[in-house]
Amino acid sequence: QVQLVESGGGSVQAGGSLRLSCTASTYNIACMGWFRQTPGKKREGVATIRGDGTSNYADWVKGRFTISRDNGKNTLYLQMNTLQPEDTAMYYCAATNRLWCRADAPVTGFDYWGQGTQVTVSS
Repeated sequence: QVQLVESGGGSVQAGGSLRLSCTASTYNIACMGWFRQTPGKKREGVATIRGDGTSNYADWVKGRFTISRDNGKNTLYLQMNTLQPEDTAMYYCAATNRLWCRADAPVTGFDYWGQGTQVTVSS
């Protein structure tokens, strides 16, 4: 069983930045990613990254967010810049050892989830 613990959420004004972190309890996870969800909406993929650093982003990210991972520290990051009020959501870290590793993967394609960290962007 893999445990994921997120941190780094908070409140920021529009145009600001935040960096989310997610520490995993095990090494060498094939695919890790970030999803987000707002009340009443489906959880959506933000970005994913393989162990070799290959990343994939949702189209709407448009270069504002950068996903990265430090394999030596078992830690996943999401640098979020130029945040907008519509980015307000609960952000979840996810992981899987399956082969499919894309931001448009269904949530069922990820086997392990963190508890989430809230990001609030005010206008």
